[in-house]
Amino acid sequence: MTFKTIHFTRSLLAGASLLAATLGASGAMAQSKIAIITPYLAQPGTQFYVESFQAAAKDKDWDVNVIDTAGDVAAVISRIEDMVTQNVDAIVINVDPSQVAAGLQAAADAGIPVIGMDAGSDPLLATNVTSNGYAMAAETATYVADRIGGEGNVVMFIFEAFPPVQVRGVVADAVFGNFPDIKVLDRVTPDVSDGGIADSRAKMEAILAANPEPGSIKAVWAAWDQPALGALQAIEAAGREGEGIVITGIDANPQAREAIATGGNFEASVAQDFAGIGAATADAVTRVLAGEELKQRVTYVPTKLITAVNAE
Repeated sequence: MTFKTIHFTRSLLAGASLLAATLGASGAMAQSKIAIITPYLAQPGTQFYVESFQAAAKDKDWDVNVIDTAGDVAAVISRIEDMVTQNVDAIVINVDPSQVAAGLQAAADAGIPVIGMDAGSDPLLATNVTSNGYAMAAETATYVADRIGGEGNVVMFIFEAFPPVQVRGVVADAVFGNFPDIKVLDRVTPDVSDGGIADSRAKMEAILAANPEPGSIKAVWAAWDQPALGALQAIEAAGREGEGIVITGIDANPQAREAIATGGNFEASVAQDFAGIGAATADAVTRVLAGEELKQRVTYVPTKLITAVNAE
Protein backbone atom coordinates (compact mmCIF):
# COMPACT_ATOMS: atom_id res chain seq x y z
CA MET A 1 0.00 0.00 0.00
CA THR A 2 1.50 3.37 -1.01
CA PHE A 3 1.71 6.48 1.10
CA LYS A 4 -0.84 8.17 -1.12
CA THR A 5 -3.23 5.25 -0.66
CA ILE A 6 -2.77 5.32 3.11
CA HIS A 7 -3.28 9.08 3.18
CA PHE A 8 -6.40 8.82 1.01
CA THR A 9 -7.80 6.05 3.19
CA ARG A 10 -7.17 8.02 6.36
CA SER A 11 -8.75 11.09 4.82
CA LEU A 12 -11.78 9.08 3.75
CA LEU A 13 -12.19 7.58 7.21
CA ALA A 14 -11.78 10.96 8.83
CA GLY A 15 -14.37 12.44 6.49
CA ALA A 16 -16.73 9.58 7.20
CA SER A 17 -16.27 10.07 10.94
CA LEU A 18 -16.93 13.77 10.61
CA LEU A 19 -20.02 13.12 8.51
CA ALA A 20 -21.30 10.58 11.04
CA ALA A 21 -20.68 12.99 13.88
CA THR A 22 -22.46 15.75 12.00
CA LEU A 23 -25.40 13.52 11.17
CA GLY A 24 -25.52 12.30 14.73
CA ALA A 25 -25.56 15.82 16.05
CA SER A 26 -28.17 16.95 13.56
CA GLY A 27 -30.17 13.80 14.23
CA ALA A 28 -30.24 14.69 17.90
CA MET A 29 -31.46 18.15 16.98
CA ALA A 30 -33.81 17.05 14.22
CA GLN A 31 -36.77 16.40 16.52
CA SER A 32 -39.51 18.71 15.28
CA LYS A 33 -40.93 21.11 17.84
CA ILE A 34 -44.70 21.51 17.63
CA ALA A 35 -46.80 23.82 19.79
CA ILE A 36 -50.55 23.36 20.39
CA ILE A 37 -52.21 26.49 21.74
CA THR A 38 -55.82 26.64 22.95
CA PRO A 39 -57.95 28.55 25.46
CA TYR A 40 -60.46 25.68 25.54
CA LEU A 41 -58.63 22.75 27.13
CA ALA A 42 -61.38 22.55 29.78
CA GLN A 43 -63.72 21.29 27.04
CA PRO A 44 -63.82 17.48 26.73
CA GLY A 45 -63.73 17.62 22.92
CA THR A 46 -60.56 19.69 22.95
CA GLN A 47 -58.96 17.29 25.42
CA PHE A 48 -59.78 14.32 23.19
CA TYR A 49 -58.25 15.63 19.99
CA VAL A 50 -55.20 17.04 21.75
CA GLU A 51 -54.61 13.59 23.23
CA SER A 52 -55.05 12.02 19.79
CA PHE A 53 -52.57 14.47 18.29
CA GLN A 54 -50.07 13.66 21.04
CA ALA A 55 -50.49 9.93 20.39
CA ALA A 56 -49.79 10.44 16.67
CA ALA A 57 -46.80 12.64 17.52
CA LYS A 58 -45.13 9.83 19.49
CA ASP A 59 -44.76 7.81 16.30
CA LYS A 60 -43.19 10.82 14.62
CA ASP A 61 -40.78 11.60 17.47
CA TRP A 62 -42.08 15.15 17.78
CA ASP A 63 -41.58 17.37 20.81
CA VAL A 64 -45.14 18.60 21.46
CA ASN A 65 -45.80 21.50 23.81
CA VAL A 66 -49.49 21.93 24.78
CA ILE A 67 -50.28 25.45 25.98
CA ASP A 68 -53.62 26.18 27.67
CA THR A 69 -54.52 29.84 28.17
CA ALA A 70 -57.53 28.81 30.29
CA GLY A 71 -60.25 30.75 28.50
CA ASP A 72 -58.05 33.77 27.76
CA VAL A 73 -58.27 34.20 23.98
CA ALA A 74 -56.12 37.34 23.94
CA ALA A 75 -53.30 35.44 25.63
CA VAL A 76 -53.12 33.10 22.64
CA ILE A 77 -51.49 35.90 20.64
CA SER A 78 -48.59 36.29 23.08
CA ARG A 79 -48.20 32.52 23.34
CA ILE A 80 -47.93 32.30 19.54
CA GLU A 81 -45.34 35.06 19.62
CA ASP A 82 -43.45 33.15 22.33
CA MET A 83 -43.38 30.08 20.09
CA VAL A 84 -42.13 32.18 17.19
CA THR A 85 -39.31 33.41 19.40
CA GLN A 86 -38.51 29.80 20.32
CA ASN A 87 -38.43 28.98 16.60
CA VAL A 88 -40.78 26.00 16.73
CA ASP A 89 -41.34 24.09 13.50
CA ALA A 90 -45.14 24.35 13.46
CA ILE A 91 -48.00 25.73 15.54
CA VAL A 92 -51.45 24.20 15.96
CA ILE A 93 -54.27 26.44 17.21
CA ASN A 94 -57.75 25.73 18.55
CA VAL A 95 -59.26 29.20 18.61
CA ASP A 96 -60.97 31.68 16.28
CA PRO A 97 -58.11 32.72 13.98
CA SER A 98 -59.63 36.15 13.40
CA GLN A 99 -59.13 36.88 17.11
CA VAL A 100 -55.42 36.06 17.03
CA ALA A 101 -54.49 37.64 13.70
CA ALA A 102 -51.45 39.42 15.14
CA GLY A 103 -50.01 36.13 16.34
CA LEU A 104 -50.71 34.41 13.03
CA GLN A 105 -48.98 37.23 11.18
CA ALA A 106 -45.94 36.92 13.44
CA ALA A 107 -45.75 33.21 12.62
CA ALA A 108 -46.18 33.88 8.90
CA ASP A 109 -43.42 36.49 8.95
CA ALA A 110 -41.13 33.93 10.59
CA GLY A 111 -42.05 31.25 8.06
CA ILE A 112 -43.65 29.02 10.71
CA PRO A 113 -46.75 27.18 9.45
CA VAL A 114 -49.94 27.33 11.53
CA ILE A 115 -52.60 24.62 11.31
CA GLY A 116 -56.09 24.89 12.75
CA MET A 117 -57.46 22.02 14.83
CA ASP A 118 -61.21 22.63 14.97
CA ALA A 119 -60.47 26.35 14.72
CA GLY A 120 -61.76 28.32 11.74
CA SER A 121 -60.73 29.22 8.22
CA ASP A 122 -58.16 31.93 7.63
CA PRO A 123 -55.71 32.76 4.82
CA LEU A 124 -52.83 32.52 7.31
CA LEU A 125 -53.67 28.91 8.19
CA ALA A 126 -52.25 26.08 6.10
CA THR A 127 -55.55 24.26 6.69
CA ASN A 128 -58.22 23.80 9.34
CA VAL A 129 -59.10 20.25 10.38
CA THR A 130 -62.61 20.02 11.80
CA SER A 131 -66.05 18.44 11.60
CA ASN A 132 -68.69 19.84 9.26
CA GLY A 133 -70.52 22.17 11.64
CA TYR A 134 -73.11 23.03 9.02
CA ALA A 135 -74.11 19.39 8.59
CA MET A 136 -74.09 18.62 12.33
CA ALA A 137 -76.32 21.57 13.18
CA ALA A 138 -78.72 20.75 10.36
CA GLU A 139 -78.98 17.17 11.58
CA THR A 140 -79.78 18.03 15.20
CA ALA A 141 -82.03 21.01 14.34
CA THR A 142 -84.13 18.94 11.93
CA TYR A 143 -84.24 16.20 14.60
CA VAL A 144 -85.75 18.73 17.00
CA ALA A 145 -88.19 20.10 14.42
CA ASP A 146 -89.40 16.61 13.54
CA ARG A 147 -89.73 15.51 17.18
CA ILE A 148 -91.87 18.49 18.20
CA GLY A 149 -94.02 18.28 15.08
CA GLY A 150 -92.82 21.58 13.68
CA GLU A 151 -94.32 23.74 16.41
CA GLY A 152 -93.52 25.08 19.86
CA ASN A 153 -90.95 27.10 21.77
CA VAL A 154 -87.27 26.17 21.48
CA VAL A 155 -84.37 27.35 23.65
CA MET A 156 -81.02 27.60 21.87
CA PHE A 157 -77.58 27.50 23.49
CA ILE A 158 -75.01 29.10 21.21
CA PHE A 159 -71.45 30.43 21.29
CA GLU A 160 -70.59 32.95 18.61
CA ALA A 161 -67.04 33.64 19.78
CA PHE A 162 -65.77 30.35 18.33
CA PRO A 163 -66.28 29.80 14.57
CA PRO A 164 -66.85 26.00 14.60
CA VAL A 165 -69.66 26.52 17.11
CA GLN A 166 -70.91 29.83 15.69
CA VAL A 167 -71.83 28.27 12.35
CA ARG A 168 -73.93 25.65 14.13
CA GLY A 169 -76.16 28.36 15.58
CA VAL A 170 -76.55 30.03 12.20
CA VAL A 171 -77.67 26.78 10.57
CA ALA A 172 -80.04 25.86 13.41
CA ASP A 173 -81.62 29.31 13.18
CA ALA A 174 -82.16 28.77 9.47
CA VAL A 175 -83.78 25.37 10.05
CA PHE A 176 -86.12 26.63 12.76
CA GLY A 177 -86.90 29.72 10.69
CA ASN A 178 -88.28 27.47 8.00
CA PHE A 179 -91.02 26.28 10.38
CA PRO A 180 -93.57 29.10 10.92
CA ASP A 181 -94.86 27.56 14.14
CA ILE A 182 -91.49 27.12 15.81
CA LYS A 183 -90.46 30.06 17.99
CA VAL A 184 -86.95 30.48 19.35
CA LEU A 185 -87.76 31.49 22.91
CA ASP A 186 -84.20 32.45 23.88
CA ARG A 187 -80.65 32.32 22.53
CA VAL A 188 -78.30 31.70 25.42
CA THR A 189 -74.53 32.13 25.46
CA PRO A 190 -73.21 30.39 28.56
CA ASP A 191 -70.00 31.06 30.44
CA VAL A 192 -67.61 28.32 29.30
CA SER A 193 -64.71 29.05 31.62
CA ASP A 194 -65.52 25.95 33.69
CA GLY A 195 -66.71 23.87 30.75
CA GLY A 196 -70.20 25.32 30.45
CA ILE A 197 -72.45 22.91 32.35
CA ALA A 198 -72.92 24.93 35.55
CA ASP A 199 -73.77 28.24 33.90
CA SER A 200 -76.02 26.55 31.34
CA ARG A 201 -77.93 24.93 34.18
CA ALA A 202 -78.33 28.27 35.96
CA LYS A 203 -79.54 30.01 32.80
CA MET A 204 -81.94 27.17 31.98
CA GLU A 205 -83.33 27.29 35.51
CA ALA A 206 -84.15 30.96 34.99
CA ILE A 207 -85.85 30.22 31.65
CA LEU A 208 -87.92 27.42 33.22
CA ALA A 209 -88.96 29.72 36.06
CA ALA A 210 -90.07 32.36 33.55
CA ASN A 211 -92.05 29.75 31.59
CA PRO A 212 -93.71 27.56 34.24
CA GLU A 213 -96.61 26.21 32.20
CA PRO A 214 -96.26 22.59 31.06
CA GLY A 215 -95.58 22.50 27.33
CA SER A 216 -94.34 26.10 27.24
CA ILE A 217 -90.91 24.80 26.23
CA LYS A 218 -90.85 22.02 23.68
CA ALA A 219 -87.11 21.62 23.09
CA VAL A 220 -83.59 22.69 23.89
CA TRP A 221 -81.13 22.80 21.00
CA ALA A 222 -77.51 23.10 22.14
CA ALA A 223 -74.55 23.81 19.87
CA TRP A 224 -72.45 21.39 21.96
CA ASP A 225 -73.04 18.88 24.74
CA GLN A 226 -72.10 20.86 27.85
CA PRO A 227 -75.09 23.25 27.66
CA ALA A 228 -77.36 20.31 26.82
CA LEU A 229 -76.20 18.54 29.98
CA GLY A 230 -76.70 21.70 32.03
CA ALA A 231 -80.22 22.13 30.62
CA LEU A 232 -80.98 18.50 31.41
CA GLN A 233 -79.92 19.00 35.03
CA ALA A 234 -82.13 22.09 35.30
CA ILE A 235 -85.16 20.32 33.80
CA GLU A 236 -84.75 17.34 36.12
CA ALA A 237 -84.19 19.54 39.18
CA ALA A 238 -87.39 21.44 38.38
CA GLY A 239 -89.29 18.16 38.12
CA ARG A 240 -90.27 18.90 34.53
CA GLU A 241 -88.70 15.93 32.79
CA GLY A 242 -92.18 14.44 32.33
CA GLU A 243 -93.16 17.22 29.93
CA GLY A 244 -91.14 15.56 27.19
CA ILE A 245 -88.81 18.50 26.55
CA VAL A 246 -86.49 17.30 23.78
CA ILE A 247 -82.79 18.07 24.21
CA THR A 248 -80.07 17.73 21.58
CA GLY A 249 -76.35 18.47 21.66
CA ILE A 250 -73.29 18.08 19.49
CA ASP A 251 -70.08 16.16 20.29
CA ALA A 252 -71.50 12.98 21.89
CA ASN A 253 -68.93 13.07 24.67
CA PRO A 254 -69.07 10.21 27.22
CA GLN A 255 -71.29 12.09 29.67
CA ALA A 256 -73.72 12.96 26.90
CA ARG A 257 -73.79 9.39 25.59
CA GLU A 258 -74.58 8.14 29.08
CA ALA A 259 -77.48 10.56 29.38
CA ILE A 260 -78.81 9.71 25.93
CA ALA A 261 -78.61 5.98 26.62
CA THR A 262 -81.10 6.32 29.52
CA GLY A 263 -83.84 7.27 27.07
CA GLY A 264 -84.66 10.52 28.89
CA ASN A 265 -84.98 14.10 27.67
CA PHE A 266 -81.48 14.26 26.20
CA GLU A 267 -82.31 12.42 22.99
CA ALA A 268 -79.59 13.04 20.43
CA SER A 269 -76.11 14.34 19.75
CA VAL A 270 -73.67 14.14 16.89
CA ALA A 271 -70.47 12.21 17.47
CA GLN A 272 -67.43 14.04 16.26
CA ASP A 273 -64.45 11.85 15.56
CA PHE A 274 -62.13 13.61 17.99
CA ALA A 275 -59.43 11.00 17.54
CA GLY A 276 -59.79 11.45 13.80
CA ILE A 277 -59.47 15.23 14.06
CA GLY A 278 -56.32 14.93 16.15
CA ALA A 279 -54.80 12.34 13.82
CA ALA A 280 -55.76 14.27 10.68
CA THR A 281 -54.22 17.42 12.15
CA ALA A 282 -50.99 15.53 12.85
CA ASP A 283 -51.07 14.30 9.25
CA ALA A 284 -51.52 17.87 8.00
CA VAL A 285 -48.53 19.00 10.09
CA THR A 286 -46.45 16.16 8.65
CA ARG A 287 -47.30 17.15 5.10
CA VAL A 288 -46.64 20.84 5.71
CA LEU A 289 -43.28 20.13 7.33
CA ALA A 290 -42.41 18.06 4.26
CA GLY A 291 -42.93 21.16 2.13
CA GLU A 292 -46.35 20.33 0.71
CA GLU A 293 -48.78 23.18 0.06
CA LEU A 294 -52.18 21.93 1.14
CA LYS A 295 -54.84 22.64 -1.49
CA GLN A 296 -57.78 21.92 0.80
CA ARG A 297 -58.17 24.89 3.14
CA VAL A 298 -60.65 22.99 5.30
CA THR A 299 -60.40 19.27 6.05
CA TYR A 300 -63.66 17.70 7.22
CA VAL A 301 -63.67 14.56 9.38
CA PRO A 302 -66.92 12.46 9.23
CA THR A 303 -69.54 12.54 12.02
CA LYS A 304 -72.42 10.32 13.20
CA LEU A 305 -75.85 10.93 14.79
CA ILE A 306 -76.12 9.36 18.25
CA THR A 307 -79.47 8.44 19.82
CA ALA A 308 -80.55 5.96 22.48
CA VAL A 309 -80.30 3.25 19.82
CA ASN A 310 -76.52 3.54 19.42
CA ALA A 311 -75.38 5.61 22.42
CA GLU A 312 -73.71 2.74 24.26
